[in-house]
Amino acid sequence: MQTQEKRWVRVAVWGLFSAAALAGGLSVFSPPASSQTPASQDVAPQTPPSHSAVMQKHRPAPLTVDSDPVPSPDAPGVEPGPVQFQGQSEVVTKQNGNFTLITNAYLVRLNVSVFDSSGHEVNSLPESAFKVDEDGVPQKIEEFAHEDQPISLGILIDSSGSMYDKRPAVDAAALNLVKLSNPKDEAFLVDFNSEPYIDQDFTQSIAKLQQGLSYIKVGGGTALYDGVIASADYLAKNSKEPKQVLLIVTDGDDNSSNATLQETIQRVQQLDGPSIYCIGLLFGGDLSHKEAKHSKQVLLQLADQTGGQAYFPRKLQDVDAVAEKVAHEIRSQYLIEYRPSKPMSLGGYRTIRVTADANGYHNLRVRTRAGYFPKVGGQSTLNPQAAHTNQ
Repeated sequence: MQTQEKRWVRVAVWGLFSAAALAGGLSVFSPPASSQTPASQDVAPQTPPSHSAVMQKHRPAPLTVDSDPVPSPDAPGVEPGPVQFQGQSEVVTKQNGNFTLITNAYLVRLNVSVFDSSGHEVNSLPESAFKVDEDGVPQKIEEFAHEDQPISLGILIDSSGSMYDKRPAVDAAALNLVKLSNPKDEAFLVDFNSEPYIDQDFTQSIAKLQQGLSYIKVGGGTALYDGVIASADYLAKNSKEPKQVLLIVTDGDDNSSNATLQETIQRVQQLDGPSIYCIGLLFGGDLSHKEAKHSKQVLLQLADQTGGQAYFPRKLQDVDAVAEKVAHEIRSQYLIEYRPSKPMSLGGYRTIRVTADANGYHNLRVRTRAGYFPKVGGQSTLNPQAAHTNQ
């Protein structure tokens, strides 16, 4: 019998989240295991360097030697091209012997959907129809495109006990979404009950995703937030495509995560992370009215803050149609990139507002992510007190 290859993911959180904890990553992907049961042993801590190694002094280089952390652009052996200064948002480029300093070289990437007053997608707008504001300040659009771009997709399926009767329809919808997506898309599969588990690494194979779905065992609680954080981290570390999406299918409220909703949204924003699409199966008698209302608010916030959308089908038979709608929207989005006028070094959470206006249309509604944390020297400037979620 072929051994089922399954790796487990565990999100560990000690006390309240700190900026350092969030910046360090929260997910742990272990080597292949023979079952879905999480390992009980903790990873052994790394041995810290000895005091003598830490305190060892190095002889300074002669003054005639260029010891700057960034080599001179015209130094022998240095290839022409952009040079990123660590901790700054500036780039020096060399072309035909001339040097150019570009301030705030970091580009903010936005995946944008536009709808008319009737809720229908609008897919024929030119660049001139869009305006972008960051913290209320108009920004110049540097790149604009409207084409079907491949994505890196994470599929998160609730495998708590209440999902038992819903699994066949959910599995079919998940596979149908991938079939309707760009053939160059890559996707991975995660299920979450009391903890998140990875069932299939990134692949373009429908057969492998189908096999991954067969590994899912129903039972336990619902660790939605931990699953989102682990999956966003996995996307950031392993995805090939800059356009990233998470699809969540769940029927209940989070009752098992270490993280909170706000910490989850902050983590995704810190990673410059994916748009989150949610399918909430909140019908039936599994949830009270109060629990269903709270679950709906949670999924709406996850989607609104990241530029995705939350759907709430009224019956199980509608799930496949919702998945088809998600696949279509992802493939028909606009791409907008801009270079922030505010220096990256100032850090802090920044709000984004995109509007659209064109002849023949009234009250166009634009959907994209609500904001981001800028990265300085490759690190996010996360301030846990700065981000907020709409109530």
